[in-house]
Amino acid sequence: MITVYADRYKEEVIKLILHVQNVEYSVGISVEDQPDILDIQSSYIEDGGNFWVALNDNGEVVGSIGLQKKTNDVAVLKKFFVYKDYRGKELRIGTGLYEALLDFVEKHRFSKVILDTPSKATRSHSFYKKVGFKEIAKEDLQIQYDYPDRDSLIFELDLFDK
Repeated sequence: MITVYADRYKEEVIKLILHVQNVEYSVGISVEDQPDILDIQSSYIEDGGNFWVALNDNGEVVGSIGLQKKTNDVAVLKKFFVYKDYRGKELRIGTGLYEALLDFVEKHRFSKVILDTPSKATRSHSFYKKVGFKEIAKEDLQIQYDYPDRDSLIFELDLFDK
């Protein structure tokens, strides 16, 4: 089940994010490097974006995705993670999270969604390209936003370019 974030999910969300980043992908990133996950309400929701979690049948967090509003037109996709055992076409958890975000983006009339992802996260790159994102050079970013540059690639989805 996909639902909007509530503070009761905070510890599970942090555990998920750190596990995927550091255990699965060995990115070497700490909570201190990403303070947005310590206060999701103010970092995402109160600023005009949103944050969703995927729950398994036991009500445990198994996936997350966030959207930060940067301007009236541009938003940043962040913290898109699903535990390895919950990935794949059969379960559609990643797709469900992404569709919740995309519905929000369209409803709030954002024209661009930007994201950064570690260069070694090749499975993620395939997903983003499949749903219409294009890789862009860091110099071509139209906005400034903080991201921990771990040899990251930047992708952009132009919603008027579909």
